[in-house]
Amino acid sequence: MEDKINSSRAPEPVGLYPHARRVGNLLFLSGVGPRERGKEKIPGVELNEAGEIISYDIEAQCHSVFRNIRYILEEAGSSWDNIIDVTVFLTNMKDDFKIYNRIYADYFKENLPCRTTCEINCLPTPIAIELKVIATI
Repeated sequence: MEDKINSSRAPEPVGLYPHARRVGNLLFLSGVGPRERGKEKIPGVELNEAGEIISYDIEAQCHSVFRNIRYILEEAGSSWDNIIDVTVFLTNMKDDFKIYNRIYADYFKENLPCRTTCEINCLPTPIAIELKVIATI
């Protein structure tokens, strides 16, 4: 099986990297944000003319990120239930963690992967959340 995986449904990478890499029975996903494939508008994000964030809806972004992760997992031959580790990057822990944590709990009722959540000052695109995931195949 090809070790580099690029999903036809997840957003195009913003750099030189695949959506995921398979090593043995492990699948390592690159950072996944809320952008949608083929669209310029980012779900839950309002930008000014300079491309800076005016406002954002962390709930809409969370749902979009989780949907993108599911696309990549499924196209790689894995599934949501096979996620074993999640690293979450938030740009505003104080305002967004509570909402994100509630939504996360809805998506991970059955599967309880390890999780680390970090606050960072920005991401490569104007988004408020990105996830890095490891799953089994």
